[in-house]
Amino acid sequence: MARRPSRLPDGTRVVDAIGVGVLSKTYPLGGIKEVLAATKKESIRTRSLPAHVVVYYVMALALCSQTATQEVLRWLVQGIGWLLHPSEYKTASKSGITQARQRLGVEPLKKMYEKWVKPIAEKRTRGAWYRNWLLVAVDGSTAAVADTAENEREWGRASNQRSEAGYPTLRFVSLVETGTHVLFATELGGYHDSEITLAESVVKQLQAEMLCLADRQFLCYRLWHLAAATGADLLWRAKKAPQLSCWRRLKDGSYLSYLYPTTRDRKRQRKGMVVRVIDYRLEGIAGSEASYRLVTTILNPDQASAQELAALYHERWEIELALGECKTHLRGARVVLRSKTPELVRQEFYGYLLTHFAIRGLMHEAALQADIDPDELSFLHAVRVIRRKVGQFVISPQRRTCRTASAGVARNSGRTGGKQSWAARTARSETEDFQVSGPSSQTVSSGHHRLCRRHTNS
Repeated sequence: MARRPSRLPDGTRVVDAIGVGVLSKTYPLGGIKEVLAATKKESIRTRSLPAHVVVYYVMALALCSQTATQEVLRWLVQGIGWLLHPSEYKTASKSGITQARQRLGVEPLKKMYEKWVKPIAEKRTRGAWYRNWLLVAVDGSTAAVADTAENEREWGRASNQRSEAGYPTLRFVSLVETGTHVLFATELGGYHDSEITLAESVVKQLQAEMLCLADRQFLCYRLWHLAAATGADLLWRAKKAPQLSCWRRLKDGSYLSYLYPTTRDRKRQRKGMVVRVIDYRLEGIAGSEASYRLVTTILNPDQASAQELAALYHERWEIELALGECKTHLRGARVVLRSKTPELVRQEFYGYLLTHFAIRGLMHEAALQADIDPDELSFLHAVRVIRRKVGQFVISPQRRTCRTASAGVARNSGRTGGKQSWAARTARSETEDFQVSGPSSQTVSSGHHRLCRRHTNS
C-alpha cells in the first residue's frame, strides 16, 4: 500500500512549511506569500517546488555559490529526512529547478528587497552615527555573470585594445549603512552604464537625518541636486578639476562656494547651489595625495567642524568592505553568477542582497546584545555558522518546531532502539550558536559570543 506524504498535524505538507533558519527569521513565510500574491506569482497547483520554497532556494544559492544547483536543493531539505520516507520526496532535476525559477521571475525578490531591506541601526548602535546623523555611503561595483549570448547582449563585456574580458559583467550602485554594512538601495545596469546614471535612482532613497558619503566620481550638479533634495546632508569628495572658488572664508578654515550646472552658468553666476568646501592634507601618511577636497551641505562649522568632517570621510571605506562581503566572502572570489539568462541573473543578484541583509541583521542583533561595534564581528564566521544551521530543518514561525518534532518522534516510536530522537539530539547543538529558526530576539544572546571574533581571526 502506498505511503501518504508526510504532513504536519494540521494537514500541511512538510515541504510547504520549509523555513530556512535565519532566512525564515528575517523573511517569514507569511510575508513571502503576501509578496507572491501581490506579484501574482503564488503557486496555483500543488508542486514539488512551490513558489515560496523557490524563494528560499534562490537565497540558499547565495549561501552555497560554489555548489551544484541540485546539491543546494538537497542541502536545503536534508534536515527533513527524519520526517520523510525516501520515496516521498525526490530532488527536482536541474531543468525542473530552472523552470521553477523561471516561473518565479525576479519581481518577488525585488519586492522583498524593497519591503524588508532598510537601515537597521538604532541610536545605541555603535559606529553608525555622527552626532545626530546616520552615516551612509554610495558607491558602485561590478559582478561577472555566466558567459552566454543572452547575458552578453544584456550586460555587456569589458574590453580594451588587446582583448575582451572572459565573462559578461553587470554594474550596480548601492547605498550602504556604514555602521551595519546593510546595502539598502541598489540599482542594476549593464557594464557600460554610467555609475552616475545608476546613482540617480539610488540617492532618491536618502532621508533626512542621514549624512551621505561619496567618492569624487559622483560629484556633479545633477546628482548633488537630486541627493540634497531628499533632505539628507552630503559629504562628497571633489576632483581637482571643478572650480570651487572661495566666496566666504569660515572660522575653521573651510569656505563657502557655489556648484554650477555648466561652465556657462558659472561664468554668468546663475543656478548655483551654495556648498561648503574643505581642503586638507594628510601629513606623514605614506602614499597620500598632495591635498584632498571635500564638499558638503553642512554650511555651519558649529554643526560639524572641518577637522571632524575630514576625519569622518574615511568612513566611506565601509561600503568597500560591505561590497567585499557580498563579492568575496558570500559569493566567493572569482566566482561568477551562475544564471544563464538576464532575468535569472537579476533574480540571483537580489537573492545575494537578501541573504547578505539577513546575515547582517543577525550580526547587528548580536552586536547590540554584546554592546559592541558591529565591525568587531566577523562576517565570514557568521556565514559559516549560518551555513551549518540552514541545513537543519525548521518549521516556519507559523508552524512551531516542537509540534513537528513530536510528530517525528511518534513516527519513529518502536524503531529508535532506545536512542534519542533527532530533535532531542540537535537541541543541545542549537544552543552553541545562533538559534536561527525563531523570531525572538532572545535567541541571539545564547550565541553572540561565537561571532565576537575579530576579522583577523576568521
